[in-house]
Amino acid sequence: MKYLLNKPIYSTNKKINASSILRTMQQTLSCLAILTIAASSYSCKGKDTHEDFHEDASILFSAYNSDYELFAEATPFSIEATSEIKVHLTRLDNFKPLNLEAGSITLNLIVDNKNIRQTVYTSSSKGIYSFQLQPEISGNGKLVLDIQTANGISRIQIPNVNVFDDEHEAGHAAMESHPSNHSSASNTVVFPKEQSWKIDFATELPVVEPFGQVIRTTAQTLSNQSEETIITARTDGVVVFAGASVTEGKDVRAGEWLFTISGAGWSENDLNIRIAEAKNNYEKAAADYKRAQTLVLDKIVSEKEFLQLKSEYETAKAVYDNLHKNFSNGQQVASPLSGYIKQLFVSNGQYVAAGDPLVTVSNNKTMLLKADVQAKYAALLPTVKTAYVRSVDKETVYSLEDLNGKILSFGKSVNEDNFLIPVTFRVDNKAGFISGGFVEIFIQSSSGKPVITVPHTALIEEQGLYFVYVQLTPEQFEKREVKTGTTNGRRTEIISGLSENERIVSKGAISVKLAQASGTVDAHTGHAH
Repeated sequence: MKYLLNKPIYSTNKKINASSILRTMQQTLSCLAILTIAASSYSCKGKDTHEDFHEDASILFSAYNSDYELFAEATPFSIEATSEIKVHLTRLDNFKPLNLEAGSITLNLIVDNKNIRQTVYTSSSKGIYSFQLQPEISGNGKLVLDIQTANGISRIQIPNVNVFDDEHEAGHAAMESHPSNHSSASNTVVFPKEQSWKIDFATELPVVEPFGQVIRTTAQTLSNQSEETIITARTDGVVVFAGASVTEGKDVRAGEWLFTISGAGWSENDLNIRIAEAKNNYEKAAADYKRAQTLVLDKIVSEKEFLQLKSEYETAKAVYDNLHKNFSNGQQVASPLSGYIKQLFVSNGQYVAAGDPLVTVSNNKTMLLKADVQAKYAALLPTVKTAYVRSVDKETVYSLEDLNGKILSFGKSVNEDNFLIPVTFRVDNKAGFISGGFVEIFIQSSSGKPVITVPHTALIEEQGLYFVYVQLTPEQFEKREVKTGTTNGRRTEIISGLSENERIVSKGAISVKLAQASGTVDAHTGHAH
């Protein structure tokens, strides 16, 4: 037909005659008639399909309060039919389905103060509650859901719910308002609630907050000097380990015996000989002092001599008591605090002199984070408000507040070795930092104008570009490119591409991306209707 419609009615190479022209025009009119009939048939068929689609149309609702997310799918409301409503209830504290063990859920449809309600006590499927409501009057109203649990009543309201007189009109309005009609199909993905409930998933609104300048660098984790001690030898002798497990990294308790330092058998500084000498000196001084106590009364010994003998006695007693108590079997070396052996300086059987270091014990309850920043940030350091520390596994980011930390000091001059400025923080070691290791740290100042920020976990990177998934409904998301600014490791500034009123996927964005790649298009996938 295309050929006939475009066929020339004359040719420059042939003689034109009237009969030839007439036949060609008749063929053309015949083809036009066929096309007109086909178009009419197609139009009628399309109309029937559209009518059927209205009959299958559904209307979607979503709302939030401080406790729950409500996502409802309902047949359009009209006074001609009963509406089927499937309500998905998600707890916002963990984005898992609400399983009603005790209590009730009541759905109210209120139009012009006319309230139609239904109460259910169990779910039709995990996290899904089914209702049937027959509106009695048309108009603009609202849905109110009351959730009664052991913790009390939680209410969610959905305004601007239209109830129509005509069922067909209601279906047409539902079609017009469906999110799929207002988004690019190639850029959206369906992610059913039943699927999001199974993974670590969450959505949230962007936050508008002051976001100061961020210094991103590395910091070395160091033991806090107040919670670390070096044990030294208090006498000369040979180190004898208390057991075979005295090794670096071993956990120890306060008062636990680690070593004995024995000087027995040595020609010089034999500890046993020193104890014996101290005992003899003590006993002689005690006898002299006791005798002087009687003689001083008869004035045979002067007051000065008596005081001298008393001093010698007390000195000899102190020396002997110290040696007898602490060194009768050699020096007993015990840990002064609970923690672990950080560094061992001696070997079993090694000779040490008094004052030699034996072992370092640390408990690592608190740590120091020492970062070095470039000199250009010197003016920014006095305004530092907080810092964020990324753990070794790169999965968790801790704020200074999470670690009960604070900034201890920052340098007032550059280090001559590397021309950097040191900044030191003290933190509780809740993250299991290892002394001597390194972590990534984001030092954030308190200055800055309010900007839109999103969780760092909401961002998907593809070839240097960043995307977020914007929620159209709790089951349908639009992939959108955004321009990012400063990040503190936990939250990232959004320069453009997102408004503060658009809810986004904050956890589980990778799973949504995989669902998009798999080509999921059925919004009812996984639903228990």
